[in-house]
Amino acid sequence: MEAQALQFFIACVTAAGFGIAIAAFGCGIGQGIGLRSAVEGIARNPESSGKVTVTLLIGLAMIESLCIYALVVALILIYAHPQAGAIAGLFAHGG
Repeated sequence: MEAQALQFFIACVTAAGFGIAIAAFGCGIGQGIGLRSAVEGIARNPESSGKVTVTLLIGLAMIESLCIYALVVALILIYAHPQAGAIAGLFAHGG
């Protein structure tokens, strides 16, 4: 049972790592594209910079919230599962 708990923990940590890496990559790409489009819009029409900046900041906050949701899911995968007690016991006894 202890070996299965450890394998499950390793799988959860791996999944959480890949999940947050993919989410951070996607959010970074999305923020870069949004910023590029906002700068192009302001360059074409400088008078609209106020509206574009407000919309940009709201959009960037929404994109960043997606990465934070992925972080929350990753932390749930690591720390909130039924075998957490068995895994903590393994690490407390030194393996």
